[in-house]
Amino acid sequence: MKPIRKAVLPVAGLGTRFLPATKAVPKEMLTVVDRPVVQHVVDEAREAGIEHFIFVTGRGKAVIEDHFDIAFELDRTLVERGKQAAYDELKKDLPQAGQTSFTRQQAPLGLGHAVWCAREIVGDEPFAVLLPDMLSRGCMAQMLAAYERHGGNVVAVEEVAPEETHQYGIVSVGETYGQTFEITGMVEKPKQGTAPSNYIISGRYILQPEIFGILEHGKKGAGGEIQLTDAMIDLMAEQSFYGMRYEGRTYDTGSKLGFLTANVAYALERPDLAGPLKAEIAKLLADQ
Repeated sequence: MKPIRKAVLPVAGLGTRFLPATKAVPKEMLTVVDRPVVQHVVDEAREAGIEHFIFVTGRGKAVIEDHFDIAFELDRTLVERGKQAAYDELKKDLPQAGQTSFTRQQAPLGLGHAVWCAREIVGDEPFAVLLPDMLSRGCMAQMLAAYERHGGNVVAVEEVAPEETHQYGIVSVGETYGQTFEITGMVEKPKQGTAPSNYIISGRYILQPEIFGILEHGKKGAGGEIQLTDAMIDLMAEQSFYGMRYEGRTYDTGSKLGFLTANVAYALERPDLAGPLKAEIAKLLADQ
């Protein structure tokens, strides 16, 4: 098996669920506590051992590229003012030279199209896909462990209430191997009451490069877009797919409630914020 060295992050979305906040600021640059959402996702991948980050961008997303670059004026100002801790934090977060690549998705044609746009940079090797809306700390490390056990293609899944399955891509469960199981089928946003399980595809994937040959055909699915799930269904006829039950909680920062919940959850884990935040929350609840 070839190792997973590269990760694709589709960051070209318009963020319409967060307007007007995302009119001029990319949704991926909205902050959870004091770090942009996309930085949290990159942190997850780096900690798992990913070496190269491929950002599929669109118009108005140049600030993401700037965020992962050196800011000479800022660095110099921090050093001159003796703010060494802040300077060290910035340097720690900065990818090494050559570890980031940026390519454009010129039209909003769907997640499958966004992944296809990274084909030349990925090349002929398996790769990870991380949706930058979804914060799932430790998920990619669990995914890589599952890949080392099974090979093939791996999809992170989580359970939801049966009445919510029509909102997501759903997998069918085959033979089970502890935390993982064989995926025997997939369906994108099934009608209520028809889902084969309550396991949703939760925004983390490990895929073999043959997926690009399928996506190249540009077959449109739900919403008139090129769906990654449809391409995975076609690839399943030739290759094995495994579901990996993520042991943790995912926060969908693309939704208002998920974004607010993520901020509270991440802040409560900070020793400098947890106590004061709990006190403020208690005051707010008392006033209701």
